[in-house]
Amino acid sequence: MSFVQIIDCRTSRIEELNRLMDRWVEQTEGRRTATHSIVGKDRSDGSHIVEIVEFPSYDVAMRNSQLPETDRIFRELVALCDEMPTFTDLDVVRDEALYKANARRLLDMIATEPELALLDEVLAENYHDHDPGNEQDVIGMDAVRREVEMWRGGFDFAFTVEDQLADGDRVCTRWSWRGEHVGDFMGIQPTGMDAAMTGTVIHRFRDDGKIVEGWWHYDALGLMARLGAVEA
Repeated sequence: MSFVQIIDCRTSRIEELNRLMDRWVEQTEGRRTATHSIVGKDRSDGSHIVEIVEFPSYDVAMRNSQLPETDRIFRELVALCDEMPTFTDLDVVRDEALYKANARRLLDMIATEPELALLDEVLAENYHDHDPGNEQDVIGMDAVRREVEMWRGGFDFAFTVEDQLADGDRVCTRWSWRGEHVGDFMGIQPTGMDAAMTGTVIHRFRDDGKIVEGWWHYDALGLMARLGAVEA
């Protein structure tokens, strides 16, 4: 689960505070575990400063806090503030930007990732896939890898993400697909033809950003017609 820390302070020495933050980043280069940091100033109170720092997890954040530079910077931060800063620790229970990024990443990995074992970086181990082209749902990483290998055996292909919408723990991705038929695909011998189709997929995510379920919809009939397996 991702983790966010909010540092709330009051200071009239904002330029010095910025230089202090820059020095912290420089001194901890290669060891600082924060993935993103943003500092904001209250529009109605110029002395009210809020820093939001993101980490992959609480444990990773704790490793950052144990760096010797962190303790030194904290003491200097307190000296710059008009009063003792406050810290709020938050476990992230919804991160739509992360969910959308991982939905895009999955499509890229399906098409191009040579090490299919790495699919577990974005898919939960018990991932459940609903595909109208399959008689049975695809469940679990082994089954997912077999499905990807089937498509790769038949086509050199790539996805293009056309649009994405996120709502709660679900992301809907509208995509287009282009591929060259280079191998056997569902009993159809390679034709060398270029093929294209469009579709959507809805993914459901758990808190850590991994995908636990997917529902696909695409023009499978149009693809088979293009390959000459059915009448257009």
